[in-house]
Amino acid sequence: MQIKLYNSLTNQIEEFKPIKENEISMYVCGPTVYNDIHIGNARPVVFFDMVQRFFKYVGYNVKYVSNFTDIDDKIIKKAKEQNIKEEEVAEKYIKAYLDVCSGFNCLEYYANPRVTMCIPQITDYIQKLVENGYAYQQGDNVYFRVHKSPKYGILSNQQLDSLEAGSRIDVETDKEDPRDFVLWKLTSDDGKKWDSPFGKGRPGWHTECCVMINDIFKGQIDIHGGGNDLKFPHHENEIAQEMCMHNSTIANYWLHNARIDLAGEKMSKSLGNVVWAKDLLIKYPYQAIRLMILNNHYRQSIAYKDELMERSLTEWDKITRAYVSLYRELELNDVVNNSNNDEKHLPLFLSAMADDFNTPNAFTVMYQLIKDINTCMRVPEKDFKVLQEYLNSLTVMLNILGLIPDVKPLLVNEKELLLKWREARKNKDFALADEIRQKITELGIKF
Repeated sequence: MQIKLYNSLTNQIEEFKPIKENEISMYVCGPTVYNDIHIGNARPVVFFDMVQRFFKYVGYNVKYVSNFTDIDDKIIKKAKEQNIKEEEVAEKYIKAYLDVCSGFNCLEYYANPRVTMCIPQITDYIQKLVENGYAYQQGDNVYFRVHKSPKYGILSNQQLDSLEAGSRIDVETDKEDPRDFVLWKLTSDDGKKWDSPFGKGRPGWHTECCVMINDIFKGQIDIHGGGNDLKFPHHENEIAQEMCMHNSTIANYWLHNARIDLAGEKMSKSLGNVVWAKDLLIKYPYQAIRLMILNNHYRQSIAYKDELMERSLTEWDKITRAYVSLYRELELNDVVNNSNNDEKHLPLFLSAMADDFNTPNAFTVMYQLIKDINTCMRVPEKDFKVLQEYLNSLTVMLNILGLIPDVKPLLVNEKELLLKWREARKNKDFALADEIRQKITELGIKF
């Protein structure tokens, strides 16, 4: 199968060709763990989980890595405010993040490296940059010489000469150039710090991911992902360092998802205009939230509002009813399971997914399949072979999307109860049918 991806590095759709046959190396920037994540932060969690699921389905061994930035000025500030250690803050929100991932039914990562576990590798990396003239020390801080990177701006399409010190650039008075960014910084007296050749301090944000990628993958990777807001300066600065160190763009393909906005503005923890992912998971089934996120193409922004979630909940109910109804129909008729998928819908679904993860088109195919299922279920003489193939295809689609219906095989007594209910309805014994239906409901059987 030919897979095409929009590569943010080249700004065009490209055929995907992995570095190693049948294996994919993928790194997605994880959270700075000083707070819970909001639904905007959750978008890359859900999207890249789906990417992993799709690649696994088509036969790749996926090594998906996402990091934790577990030391940062914001973590130090939170620890000071609460009079606890930075490690306690980090552990609390790492657990909260992994709980959300589990709540969204995400597959496990290949690895979740932490910055604090990579300090020696980070200081070695910075030391090499200094030794080769790509970085310099001023006081207790170490800065990267941006003008030394031959292709600076290759990802964000910014001209070096046009960049000025401002909100997106670290501004310190002791820099050679205001555009230079920090690799190692002096930590405040009350913040956690490590020994290094440059003095006691902590790493800068932009170096951490380079080191962790090199440490785990030992070189160029297939895919580097994250939100659009990371393009500049974070990902641009990653590339700048790796171009100087290894003449590498880190990844062959860069994938960036768009934002989820609230009331027309970017969600921001500092501004307080956020919808917490954990709160949504209490209010809605995870499938409805994933559906809301994935029903939009990953490169298009989403304007979040409660009505959007309510529509997604309605859509999920429709999918669930169709799936459960078909599942029970085959189960009650003792249809022997066959492993064949239908040849009408699934190829179209996979084709849409292979076209830069065009989930809106993929959902269109899935809804057509559900429509065809409902049509076949209404006829008196059902074609159980076709229905089984439809169920297989729908199961594949939902598994790739991470939308797993909560339905379990019937126990013997449960099956007997459902058959009695059907028989009562067939005989128009509605009083008995209602009585049996009440028992079925009390047992929590979906039908």
